[in-house]
Amino acid sequence: MFNGKDLAGWEGKPGWWRVEDGAITSESTPEKPCPTAHYLMWRGGKPADFDLRLEFRLVGGNSGIQFRSKELPDWDTSGYQADMEAGDQWTGCLFEHTRGGISMRGQHVVIAKDGSKKTTPLGDPAELLRKVKPNEWNSYRILAQGPELTLEINGIVMCKAIDQQEGLAARDGVIALQMHPGPPMKVQFRNLRIKQIGTTLSR
Repeated sequence: MFNGKDLAGWEGKPGWWRVEDGAITSESTPEKPCPTAHYLMWRGGKPADFDLRLEFRLVGGNSGIQFRSKELPDWDTSGYQADMEAGDQWTGCLFEHTRGGISMRGQHVVIAKDGSKKTTPLGDPAELLRKVKPNEWNSYRILAQGPELTLEINGIVMCKAIDQQEGLAARDGVIALQMHPGPPMKVQFRNLRIKQIGTTLSR
């Protein structure tokens, strides 16, 4: 998905994305704050069922990986997000813009067609968070197959969801990387690769 050299195959808000040390990078500073969220869009398709793997490093703030999402004007998106942050709430959680936190870290959530939810524990959220290395490189895996969505960080399952809600559960869409508004922060992504289920691995 990323050649490690330039942003070929990706599009985002001008002036905000670059390649640094072989990683897709975005950064806000006191001199250059980020007023609104925006996203770097992958132009390689709108995958449905896939196994997506990458490494991320986040220093401060919040970011995430959009998938099965809708592209909106001004480099915005709406849809599922594999979340990450410098704090202790959102890393390893499945977020969605319409419904908020669909499955939080340590949860397995089943959402029925009518939107009702059944939640069972997968693990202790605090213990799972200790598997994440702050300010260092971590691996993220997003496995999407039919209604089943699984997020892993550093090889550990963080949350799962089976989303069957009519009118809201998405089956395909864009993949994008988030730059989040707020205090100064820096986010980097590298070694992005996707295997669409039933196809060969592409880089």
